[in-house]
Amino acid sequence: MMIGKILVADDEANYRRLVKMFLEQANYEVLTVSDGNEVIDILNQCNDIDLVILDVMMPKLNGWQTCQEIREKSSIPIIMLTALGDVTNEVHGIEKGADDYISKPFSHEVLIARVGGLLRRVRRNEQEQFHDEGMAFEESTNSVYIDDKRISLRPKEYELLMCLVLNKSIVLSREQILDKVWGYNYFGDPRTVDTHIKSLRARLGEIGKRIRTLRNKGYSYRGVD
Repeated sequence: MMIGKILVADDEANYRRLVKMFLEQANYEVLTVSDGNEVIDILNQCNDIDLVILDVMMPKLNGWQTCQEIREKSSIPIIMLTALGDVTNEVHGIEKGADDYISKPFSHEVLIARVGGLLRRVRRNEQEQFHDEGMAFEESTNSVYIDDKRISLRPKEYELLMCLVLNKSIVLSREQILDKVWGYNYFGDPRTVDTHIKSLRARLGEIGKRIRTLRNKGYSYRGVD
């Protein structure tokens, strides 16, 4: 079973074959090309590439230029191949939008570790992030992004907001919210929900107004009208 599809660009045929062999042994599907223009053409035609590996020194369109052009349209993970100890190339690649770099010559273990590590980070971030009408949720940090501004929430505030958003337009009583967020074994004051709602509204600003209070019924989160 293939665990990812990778596009490799290097003008040196020996390195293309070597990288392809290493990756295929680790159960990756691999496409290889010899210059940056071919990379752009393939990415324009295919939407199933998981990661791109670019050599810095390629004809027609070099690695830096290719990386920069990709970044204008896509956030696909990119690893640059650089000469051993060439710090300038490494820094330049990162500045152009590369996610990581590998120095030539490299071992099978280093290549697979770098590729696997980058893909795991990207996939974990995709799983952790949830979006809803102007907000992006990041579970790992209990944070919400509104207009690219990060708002850090307390764990229970984050869980409460997610509870409301995932039940959009549904009226939830205090008891229902307590069960979903605090758990069935909570025996404290049910008005702790009110306190957390008040805090959430203050932290979220205008978006906090989407949390509605329904007298004698509970709370509801509404979307954009």
